[in-house]
Amino acid sequence: MTKASTNALTNALTRSVTALLISTAVGLLSASSAMAAAKAPKVEEKADIVRHKIPNSDFPIALAVTIPPTATIHFISGQVPAVIDKTAAPDSLAAFGDTKAQTETVLKKIKEILEGMKLEMSDVVKMQVFLVGDPAKGGKGDTKGFMEAYTQYFGGAQPNLPARAVVQVAGLSNPGWLVEIEVVAAKK
Repeated sequence: MTKASTNALTNALTRSVTALLISTAVGLLSASSAMAAAKAPKVEEKADIVRHKIPNSDFPIALAVTIPPTATIHFISGQVPAVIDKTAAPDSLAAFGDTKAQTETVLKKIKEILEGMKLEMSDVVKMQVFLVGDPAKGGKGDTKGFMEAYTQYFGGAQPNLPARAVVQVAGLSNPGWLVEIEVVAAKK
């Protein structure tokens, strides 16, 4: 046998062994993946949205909310107060009211937006609140006024609480606004 024919035979054998090893490895990986999938716990198709309570607290917010992959998530843009006094200057506190009144109109708007999407306030899973310091409160955010309006919608009769953050900001785009709220809703 010549050196050329030996090299040709060696190359052919190498290619054959390599092809066999690759196909065997692919087969083993496929079988291994199938076995792992069979042993893996099944994801519950009907998993609920879980609201984790703050331990030892009755404060009306969730510590966290877990949303299953089967839920649809809806992001609602920040909403600002409605005018409650049309005779007042459009950039004044008088036009929009105090923090409680503004929060009431903002949450009412959010409720209407959600209803238009076939959702409810109980579907809200996350809330971000921006409060401007109230001049009548020495420039501090009126969290008491905010909470008086908030608890009309969350806690009590409607027990599904959102995860929530409330921050005080220097101002909003209209000097008469003390409140802006954005929410995320989820429904299975």
